[in-house]
Amino acid sequence: MPFRLLISLGLLCALLPLHHGAPGPDGSAPDPAHYRERVKAMFYHAYDSYLENAFPFDELRPLTCDGHDTWGSFSLTLIDALDTLLILGNVSEFQRVVEVLQDNVDFDIDVNASVFETNIRAFQTPTGMPYGTVNLLHGVNPGETPVTCTAGIGTFIVEFATLSSLTGDPVFEDVARVALMRLWESRSDIGLVGNHIDVLTGKWVAQDAGIGAGVDSYFEYLVKGAILLQDKKLMAMFLEYNKAIRNYTRFDDWYLWVQMYKGTVSMPVFQSLEAYWPGLQSLIGDIDNAMRTFLNYYTVWKQFGGLPEFYNIPQGYTVEKREGYPLRPELIESAMYLYRATGDPTLLELGRDAVESIEKISKVECGFATIKDLRDHKLDNRMESFFLAETVKYLYLLFDPTNFIHNNGSTFDTVITPYGECILGAGGYIFNTEAHPIDPAALHCCQRLKEEQWEVEDLMREFYSLKRNRSKFQKKTMSSGPWEPPTRPGTLLSPENHDQARERKPAKQKVPLLSCPSQPFTSKLALLGQVFLDSS
Repeated sequence: MPFRLLISLGLLCALLPLHHGAPGPDGSAPDPAHYRERVKAMFYHAYDSYLENAFPFDELRPLTCDGHDTWGSFSLTLIDALDTLLILGNVSEFQRVVEVLQDNVDFDIDVNASVFETNIRAFQTPTGMPYGTVNLLHGVNPGETPVTCTAGIGTFIVEFATLSSLTGDPVFEDVARVALMRLWESRSDIGLVGNHIDVLTGKWVAQDAGIGAGVDSYFEYLVKGAILLQDKKLMAMFLEYNKAIRNYTRFDDWYLWVQMYKGTVSMPVFQSLEAYWPGLQSLIGDIDNAMRTFLNYYTVWKQFGGLPEFYNIPQGYTVEKREGYPLRPELIESAMYLYRATGDPTLLELGRDAVESIEKISKVECGFATIKDLRDHKLDNRMESFFLAETVKYLYLLFDPTNFIHNNGSTFDTVITPYGECILGAGGYIFNTEAHPIDPAALHCCQRLKEEQWEVEDLMREFYSLKRNRSKFQKKTMSSGPWEPPTRPGTLLSPENHDQARERKPAKQKVPLLSCPSQPFTSKLALLGQVFLDSS
């Protein structure tokens, strides 16, 4: 068993120095092709272990080779791993898993789920800010706490705006925007937000302000929402926050925690969740500051072979009971973004160190285990789903410069719509906070058209059908059915009406889910603007 193996080797591994050194003996940077294959092997070791030992549970327990439910009992690790399969090029396994999930996963279950972790709606509050937990079958439970973290309120605009665009129902984007605005209106006079707020009263319960746990993805989604939706207001909100953060929380390119109303330091610590910040800075073009902060964080990685959850900056050491590293992706995520922006080989060195550290400390017979304590490298019996969704994905993308995710617009897919050709897959993908990419072009290209637009299209079809029929001297007017796309590569899948064309109703036509053409699911797959054939 892996646990017995760890007993015999654990102390030895804890004492051995990690492979932190400079690039190879010849002074060259790490070989991307070599580490790309190493990362792929890491993925399949963890993925296969989950399928063999833990499915259909949410997560793998790698030390005991079994599974357990964590965030909702719907095979979370398998769902999270889906687009990583595509990024690694494994289309056939992606197709197989989609069918498995369609046949087996049910979200109408009596389970209390984190709204933040599962992105489920629970916004019916006086402030418009959502509860932190919702029952998937019954809604918000009586007696549910109204106290929610800032990130749990402000991390919806990317997914919900996408959902509104693809379904034509504005309610998703509307509630996400209301939640964002309520947080904005609740900031202090010096421009900061706290950590937890009462969604019924709008009063701050935890008044620590920073960029880490409990707040992080709120700032992330202001930037990513602004880019995805081309929304100047969201970007302006972030830039105002950024000024306050730099004025009150930044010290020597570290970011501390301060009291939100006074700006006085409350916690002089670096949290591993804060390591996303350099990547976010790169998205707004602040490369110099991003690199300086990244290098600070990288020194912590070199010290321990990973990022402890909390690191006391003045003492230069871990914080008691926060010494662990659950294989988080944030520093690797920042390295990926910054490498795309700068090409600095130091960023590849972080990727190399991450692969070496994780394999040396965390790898066991049944996957990769959370590092319970970075001081002695003791392990914990958990492999969180973000390891496959984020950590491995960002590592692979760091070492794979030609991946379709990095497309600079030189290639793309053409989709035929009722109004002509539309472009997908040209790049500019926006990652949500769980590293699931969204093609911005899909929000335009595959948006659900307004019903009146389809009615106009019906009239135009009828007109041209009549004209065409008269030219052929047909006695009877041909009935013009709904628009049918040509069968050709570049046609995007629609998730409903897979097996038959839309039927035109005599009164009011039912609006199709997507304006992109419908195809049988078994004949074509499309995700992230990429189209895949069964034989691929």
